[in-house]
Amino acid sequence: MTASLNCVLRPRRVAVIGASRAPNTIGNEIVTNLVGYGFTGTVFPVNPKADSIHSLKSYPTIGAVPDKVDMAVITVPKQHVLGVARECGEAGVPGLTVISAGFREVGGEGVERERRLMEVVRKYDMRMVGPNCMGVLNADPTISMNATFAPSMPPFGRAAFVSQSGAMGLSVLDYAKEYGIGINQFVSMGNKPDVSGNDLLLHWEQDPTVGVVLMYVENFGNPRKFLEIARRMTRTKPIIVVKSGRSKVGARAASSHTGALAASDALVDAMLAQAGVIRAETVEELFDLAMAFSDERTPRSRRTAVVTNSGGPGILAADALERVSVELPELAPETVARLKPLFPEEASLRNPLDMIASATPSGYRAALDALLDDPNVDSALAIFVPPLGIKQADVAEAIASVAGAHLDKPVLAVLMGRAGLPQGKAELHEVGVPAYIFPESAARALSALCRQREWMERPVPPIETFEVDRETASRLLAEAQAAGQSRLGEVESLALLRAYGIPTAPAGLARTADEAVALAAKSGGSVAMKIVSPEIVHKTDVGGVKVGIEGAADVRAAYDEIVASARRAVPSATIHGVLIQAMVIGGRETIAGVTRDPSFGPLVMFGLGGIFVEVLRDVIFRVAPINRRDAADMISGLRGARLLGPVRGAPPADRQAIEDILLRLSRLAEDFPQIAELDVNPLLAFPDRAVAVDGRVLLGS
Repeated sequence: MTASLNCVLRPRRVAVIGASRAPNTIGNEIVTNLVGYGFTGTVFPVNPKADSIHSLKSYPTIGAVPDKVDMAVITVPKQHVLGVARECGEAGVPGLTVISAGFREVGGEGVERERRLMEVVRKYDMRMVGPNCMGVLNADPTISMNATFAPSMPPFGRAAFVSQSGAMGLSVLDYAKEYGIGINQFVSMGNKPDVSGNDLLLHWEQDPTVGVVLMYVENFGNPRKFLEIARRMTRTKPIIVVKSGRSKVGARAASSHTGALAASDALVDAMLAQAGVIRAETVEELFDLAMAFSDERTPRSRRTAVVTNSGGPGILAADALERVSVELPELAPETVARLKPLFPEEASLRNPLDMIASATPSGYRAALDALLDDPNVDSALAIFVPPLGIKQADVAEAIASVAGAHLDKPVLAVLMGRAGLPQGKAELHEVGVPAYIFPESAARALSALCRQREWMERPVPPIETFEVDRETASRLLAEAQAAGQSRLGEVESLALLRAYGIPTAPAGLARTADEAVALAAKSGGSVAMKIVSPEIVHKTDVGGVKVGIEGAADVRAAYDEIVASARRAVPSATIHGVLIQAMVIGGRETIAGVTRDPSFGPLVMFGLGGIFVEVLRDVIFRVAPINRRDAADMISGLRGARLLGPVRGAPPADRQAIEDILLRLSRLAEDFPQIAELDVNPLLAFPDRAVAVDGRVLLGS
C-alpha cells in the first residue's frame, strides 16, 4: 500500500485546526462528525480561544498537541492557512486536508496563495488533500473516520469514491446512504495541487479492502499517467468514471482532418476505452453501476434470463438488453418442463419468463431457481411490479434467498414503483443483489458487469517491434525544419511513411512535362497527377488534381493544365512540380493519422476516409503507444465497421494490414515529437493489403 497516503486515509490521530464551538460552522461540523460517527482514533481540536470542544481538550496550536498527529484538517480562513500549514510541518504532521477556500479556484491572488502553500507542503515533505475541498472519509469500522462536513455517513462497502467537486461529493454521500451503496473511502480532491486522482488510484490499487473505484472528474491533470495506472488496475478492480464537459467548446481548430476530429471529449472516450474504464453518462448511472459492482460476481457470459410478473416491463427489459448486446437465450427443454407445472396456462414460459400478475413470492423463488440452474443462463434479472396483496419486501426476500444459493451467477432486481426500492433494498443488498426502479437501468448495469468480465479475461497482447528506417525519417524531418517549413511536401510525406514500413502507391515528382511523361511510362498504367506546392493544401479546389491519366500526350496536357490552373488560383504559390502517382484502383477508402494534444500527447486515429471523413465523422482515437488489441478495437469500434467486411460478395478488407499500419503510425508519433499532425487519406484497404495513397505531415516547434 502507498504509505504516503495512509496519513490522510488511515490516520490514528487527527487534529482539527479551526475547530469551533459555534454550530453550523465547518470547524464545528468536522469535529462533530469525527466524534459522532465513532472515529476509532484520537481527535485533537485546535483553537486558541477554547479550552474544550465537544468535551475534548482543545489546544491553542498544533505544536501544543502532546501526541504526534497523523493528519491535520485545516478550516481556518484563507489568509491564515499558510502559517498553519508551516506550523504543521514544524510539528512533524505528515498529512493535511485543507478545507479552506480562496486559492487557485478564485484566480488572482488565490493562484499565488496556492503556490506558496505548495512550497510549504514540499519543504516539509507532507501530503495534502485540497485546498477548497470537503474532506476525507474512511467508513471501515476499524477506522470510522468522517473528516468531512457531510451530514451523513454511508454504509461500509467495497467502493472508493473520489470527487473533484465538493458539492457533488455531498450529494453522492447522501445518495449512497439512501440506496445502501457501500462506500469504503471518500476523498474530495478540491484543487488537487498535491494529492491527485492518480495518487489515489495508486493507493487503492494496493488496498485489499477496495473492490471498485468511482470517480467524478472535471479534468484529468495527467491523462497519460491515468491511462498507465488505470489500464493495469482495471484488470483486477473496476473503475467507473463520470467526466463532466461533453460540449464542443473544447474542440480546437486544426488544419488536418485528424486534428480537427480530435475534440477533447473524444480523447477522453478514447483513453477510458483503452484503459478498460467504464464511463457513466450521469451521476445517477454512476451509482446504478456502483450497485452492480457492490458484489464481486460477474457473469461468465452475456446470456441472461428475465423473470417478471408483468409482460410490459419484461418486453422493456428485453429491448434494453438487446441494445447493450446482452443475450436472452432460449431456455433449455428441461427448464421449461420444470416450470410448466408451477404456473397457469396464461404464463409465458419463454425468456423473458412472464409469470403474470398472480405470481407469488414462492413463484419468484421457484422460477428464479430454475432459471439459474439452466446451463444456457449465466445471470438473471428479476422484475416485480407490485399488484394488490403482494408485498415488495416478501418478493425481495425470495429473490435474495435464491441469489444467495447461486453465488456463481449474478442476480439483478427491478422493483418498479418509487416505494419498491427502499422496501426491498436491505434484503437484496445483504446478499449482493443490486436493485433498480427501471429495467433500462438494470440492463446498463448488467452490460457493464459483462464488459468488465470480458476486459479482465482479455489477454494482454505482447509488445511488438518493427523494423523501421529511423535514420531516413529523422533526416526528412530535420531538413524540413532547417528550411523553416511548417509541413512536409507530398514526396517527403510519402517517403516518411515508407521509412516506417507503411506501403505507399509508387510516386515521383515531375518538374517538367517531359519528366511527367517519363514517370508515367514507368508506372505501366494510368496515373494520378497532383500539384505540389507548400501554399496549396486543398488541391482539388484549385484544379490541381487529375486522375486516370494514360498516354504521353494526355499526361503532357494534364501537366500543363494543372500548373496553369494552380497559378491562376494562387498566383503567389511556389510550385515545385506535379506528383505522378500510379493509380490504385479499388479498395475501401479509410483514413489513418496521428495528432498531438497538449495533455494527452500523441494520438492515433482511424476511420472511414476519402471526402466523407468530415461528413460522417466516423473515427476512433487511441492514445499512443497502442498495441494490436487497441488497433483491432479501433477498426471494430467504427459505426461503419461492417463496410470493411464482406460486402455484396466482395471479400473483406485486410484488417491485419490496417492494424500493422496503425501500430507503425503509433511508433512514428512516439519517436518524433516534432510531428504535430499526420494524415494518411485515403488509406485504401484491399483483401490482401492496405496502401497509403496520400500523406500530409504538419510540423510543430
